[in-house]
Amino acid sequence: MLRVFIFIMIGTLVVFPLVQISAQELPIFDAHVHFNQPDWSVYPPDAILKLFDRAGVKWAMVSSTPDDGTIKLYEKSPTRIVPILRPYRTPSDKSSWMNDSSILTYVEKRLEKGIYRGIGEFHISAGQTNTSVVRGFVELAIRRGILLYAHTDYIGVEELLRLDPKVQILWAHAGMSTRPETIGQLLDRYAMLSVELSIRDDFAPGGRLDPAWRDLFLRHSDRFLVGSDTWITSRWEIFSEIHRDFRAWLNELPRDVAEKLASRNGLRLVGKP
Repeated sequence: MLRVFIFIMIGTLVVFPLVQISAQELPIFDAHVHFNQPDWSVYPPDAILKLFDRAGVKWAMVSSTPDDGTIKLYEKSPTRIVPILRPYRTPSDKSSWMNDSSILTYVEKRLEKGIYRGIGEFHISAGQTNTSVVRGFVELAIRRGILLYAHTDYIGVEELLRLDPKVQILWAHAGMSTRPETIGQLLDRYAMLSVELSIRDDFAPGGRLDPAWRDLFLRHSDRFLVGSDTWITSRWEIFSEIHRDFRAWLNELPRDVAEKLASRNGLRLVGKP
């Protein structure tokens, strides 16, 4: 998009071009990428980075089952990949990790690498948060200055936030089906909560922003991140389309708000300049 800035001097009209990037050209911080074991033989790391280039994804928050997938991508592009430690050694850990003390030991050991900016994405239901393993995750996150990345509903995320007011929570999928009014109330109440928008399409049905969601994005412009969620291999096939759809509704927001949701909020959350 090319706009014109006009500066009038006495007796002279001077026209300077003012370049403004459209949402189609915004660099994206994808806050929800998985590079799980089934992906490795289909999309090696170089192929994943090419997909990032094609979609305009400059940075990606990555977690994987097992964690080796995250390490593969990080070693290939350490300035581009933000590693998040998923506590699942195998897919079977998904339903039992919160009651398995060996998971806490595993996470503590992996964090010694010093590269991770968070723990997750993990799945947890309301009523499952008050275990020694979950409390251990909270303590680790606060001590190391990293976030917890939780896939849960609005009751579960509030339970996590109440465990310690200092813990930074990134809420996956905006709670999947939580209404914008409820999300807004939680954001008003908890300064350490950020919200990631992958999978959901109700905030922009037909590619146009829903008014309630638009108001929420404007009111809490510092708290939302976009993400693709490549949880199965077939998601990589539509990776560019996912980000094309993001850009369509980002174009409806004021420029500074679009930049925040596209990348600035993610970079700030993980401490990247």
